[in-house]
Amino acid sequence: MSKHDFSRRRLLRGLGVSMALPWLESTTVWGDDSKPARPGSQAPTRMAILFAGCGFHSKEWWARGEGKDMEFGRVLHPLNDFKEQTVFIQGLYNAEALKGNIHSSQTGNLLSGAPLAPGGTIRSGTSVDQLVAQHIGRQTKLSSLVLGCEKANPSVHKNYSMLYSSHISWSSPTTPTPLEVYPALAFDSLFRDAAQKGDRSVLDAVLSDAKDLRRNISQLDQQKLDEYLTSVREVELRIDRAGKRGELQGWRPTLTEPNIPRPKDGYPQDIVEHMRLMCDILLLAFQTDTTRVCTLKLNNDHGTLRFPHIGVDYMIHHLLSHNDTEDWLKVNQFFLEQMAYIARRMSEIREGDRTLLDNSMLMLCSSMLTGHHDASKLPVVMVGGGGGRIKGGQVLNYLDKPNRQMCRLFLSMMDKMDVRPEKFGDATEQLEEV
Repeated sequence: MSKHDFSRRRLLRGLGVSMALPWLESTTVWGDDSKPARPGSQAPTRMAILFAGCGFHSKEWWARGEGKDMEFGRVLHPLNDFKEQTVFIQGLYNAEALKGNIHSSQTGNLLSGAPLAPGGTIRSGTSVDQLVAQHIGRQTKLSSLVLGCEKANPSVHKNYSMLYSSHISWSSPTTPTPLEVYPALAFDSLFRDAAQKGDRSVLDAVLSDAKDLRRNISQLDQQKLDEYLTSVREVELRIDRAGKRGELQGWRPTLTEPNIPRPKDGYPQDIVEHMRLMCDILLLAFQTDTTRVCTLKLNNDHGTLRFPHIGVDYMIHHLLSHNDTEDWLKVNQFFLEQMAYIARRMSEIREGDRTLLDNSMLMLCSSMLTGHHDASKLPVVMVGGGGGRIKGGQVLNYLDKPNRQMCRLFLSMMDKMDVRPEKFGDATEQLEEV
């Protein structure tokens, strides 16, 4: 077909709604219209950071070997299909996190390596995701997407604010980035420009524009567009169903006063559906190029989630982490399943000669190796090609090496996003192997 002058920044538009297009072969531009077009096969690099609090099972968090012959401890078994795209990193740490030796003092600077202010004062450092967002965020509708599956805790614990335990993303040293824990509102942030009356579907609002676009793109792109619009509709319907069950933001009360006794304390959320919706919203954000930077906090450090779906409902997450039991292993694997789900979905989304997974860096980390507050060697696993610049199938051990700052990894990740500060946190050089 003849070459079309479509801009990557063209959006499907409707009343109060805009929706960025997925990658299409008929589209020749990614990013700002004012910049020269890049070849259509060169999709942008995306960065996603997942966090699971309280570390992992000490005897089952390991990897050895290389390439397809890598072996994983049982915590990492959900990633077995992605061995050749995985980088397992051990031995990195943040020196500042060793000072408080409690959850909040080890989490608040996880993505910055900055000193933390004690005594209930709030002061950390700008996190790696937000530094990247500040540099490249103008190229997309949202500079970043910051998601969570557990509400923030504003209390103080052992002389440190629990806001440090509740936030890994910081827009400035004194400002944790607002954490969106409601899937419906996170979904709206991708597609809605302003508040709308009624419950009109995002797809209904842009349907006319989508039909116009469809007439002018290749047959393969028509198929991709249809698949993408179907996936958007599926997430909309799932959010709507969950809302009707009273689980997610958006449900509407049918009574003016309660007709049952006050429920027990806890987070009123189906955690399985919650996490999966957040994973799907992350995928939609990347697939549509609505943002290229995302953090997903699966739970708080020192968190209170329970896991009845795997038969672990007798103890909260934080207390489970204190012992290497089979139940703790089940919870660890549940978190790794979220990463595996995202990786699998990314691997199925074609972007020219590569996949979305090839063009992304997906990292999962925690603020301690185990529930015994060991922050001297942080658990890190990465999946994805980083735009063809990350070699998978590696096990990297820095424990006995000098200059093992976690911030060296962040400098390497920022480099893949074309952001290159001379220094970040306590690091001035990248990890050459990443």
